Amino acid sequence: MDRPADRLASVFRFAVELVAWVAVPWALAGYSIPLAVLSTVLLIGLPTFFATPGDKRHVVVAVPGFVTIGLVLLQVVAAVAAAWTVWHAVAAAVVTVLAVVTVVLELPRWRWLLSRAPRPH
Repeated sequence: MDRPADRLASVFRFAVELVAWVAVPWALAGYSIPLAVLSTVLLIGLPTFFATPGDKRHVVVAVPGFVTIGLVLLQVVAAVAAAWTVWHAVAAAVVTVLAVVTVVLELPRWRWLLSRAPRPH
C-alpha cells in the first residue's frame, strides 16, 4: 500500500504544530520558564527523532505507525488546550476548528500508518 498524497493535510498539520509550539510555552511560562522551554524541545524534538519508515525521508528512530499518530495527536491536543488557556475564545475556537480539520485530513495517512505496523513472522 502506497503512502497517500497528503499535501493539504501536511499544511494543516504544520499549522497545528506551529500553534502548539507557540501556545504551549506561552501557557507554561507563567508557571515555569524551564518547563516552557522543555515543552518546546519535546514538541519539536519528539517528531523529529521518532518516525515511521516510509513516512519521512530521514528516520532517526523507527517507530510503528501508531506512535507517529500519537505524536500528531499530542500536538493537536496541546495546541487546542493551550489556545483555550491563554488566548481569547475566538482565537481558541479558530484553533479548535483548525485541529478538527487537521484530524479529518489526516485520516487517510493514519490508516496508512497503521498498516505499517510490524507483522509477526
